[in-house]
Amino acid sequence: MFSPLFDVPPPLAYGAAAVFGLVFGSFLNVCIVRLPQHESVVRPRSRCPRCGIPICWYDNLPVLSYIVLRGKCRQCHKFISVVYPLVEILTAGLFVAAFAEFGATRAFVKAVVFTMLMTVVVFSDFRERIIPHSVTLFGIALGLILSLVVPVNDGLTEWSFRRFGVTLHGPVSSLAGAVAGGIFGAGLLYGVAWLFRRFGNPEKEYLGFGDVMLMLTVGVFLGIPLTYLTILIGSLAGMLVAVPVTLVSRRFRHYAWPYGSFLGLAAIYACFAGQSLIASYLHWAGLA
Repeated sequence: MFSPLFDVPPPLAYGAAAVFGLVFGSFLNVCIVRLPQHESVVRPRSRCPRCGIPICWYDNLPVLSYIVLRGKCRQCHKFISVVYPLVEILTAGLFVAAFAEFGATRAFVKAVVFTMLMTVVVFSDFRERIIPHSVTLFGIALGLILSLVVPVNDGLTEWSFRRFGVTLHGPVSSLAGAVAGGIFGAGLLYGVAWLFRRFGNPEKEYLGFGDVMLMLTVGVFLGIPLTYLTILIGSLAGMLVAVPVTLVSRRFRHYAWPYGSFLGLAAIYACFAGQSLIASYLHWAGLA
């Protein structure tokens, strides 16, 4: 169990989590649009993607401004993508889900940081087919730091060290789990990419280096078991979506499916429900 950082009445706490989620979601929209273009997320201030006119603060309130303006820019009256309020609502939902799962603890902070990183990855890869290195490099560094204060539950790494007569405890054990998870996630995807290049069509890029960096980020946050689960669920989800759609519609025959988006969604699921899923499987298999 994680000790709470502070005590807040539940209704107020959930409301605060939702509000903070909406605010951070608005910032994530900036990251999703600008980071793939290597632009600053600080300056210039938010502007209409159609006409380029800066947006006033009262037209930049999360979700509310979109509703008041009926999804149109006040200046040019052109439609604004529904992705903007969607990201804000999704982020608010993730904040509330993290608070419901972890309460006011360090684990809550780590969960919202991780899910925000994954949200940027999901939408950036979907929109531009780019996973910005600025997101993954920042995530790797932050994941390693947070592993020192929020344990990475990776019994596999501890078991492996014990096989060599080394027993790890506390932050050292957690950091080792984070490092092992990162190496496992990146190494597995890099190996698969190498096999595709070696035996597949040399002119076609099956997996990009952005996907490898993404799994390095996931690994340092979640450890080996949940990273493996992320790859399994993300790959399965991608296959279940891509194969039927490709068979039904010719226009998707050469469509570049955003694998990083599927992995990012799977990582968010693993963050909240991965441990329960693994425990259920081990119980069903008679291993626990």
